[in-house]
Amino acid sequence: MKKLLLAGILGTSLFAVSCSSVKKAGDAQSSRSEFLKMKGDFQIVSIEYDKQYKIKPFDEGADSQCFIGSHWRFIPNNYTGAYTLNGGGSCPALTQPIKFEVKDGNTFMFKKIQDGTKAKQNTAGYTLNVINMTTDQFSLEQNVPFDGTTVRVVYNFERTGMK
Repeated sequence: MKKLLLAGILGTSLFAVSCSSVKKAGDAQSSRSEFLKMKGDFQIVSIEYDKQYKIKPFDEGADSQCFIGSHWRFIPNNYTGAYTLNGGGSCPALTQPIKFEVKDGNTFMFKKIQDGTKAKQNTAGYTLNVINMTTDQFSLEQNVPFDGTTVRVVYNFERTGMK
């Protein structure tokens, strides 16, 4: 009787563990499919924030208006990409390689990669929240601390191509 009870408990435990593994694999696959929506070329079409603040995104020294119309390329199979500011007026023209990842389908993290350095050598980066993601558009929300408050900045992206 004890052996039968032990076998029953062991069988139930194995079943629970196997179901848990299937659920985790399903969650990972779902997260991966959300992540792959970012594959391709996008453009920032607008930036929303409290206009009483002057925003200079991602330590580029450029005004937020310089990022409107910027081109962003995301290559999820190797977690690389780049963004390009078009330049003109007081805006610099530049292309910045990045390494990025999306965690749990709603946290976008990236770091800039400088010439001659490897991604693992750079530990500084940016964390933004993914909101309103569809196949052709998404938004990234950044909460920037400033003088004891938080400034919410939302970057709205639209797809321009599938490379």
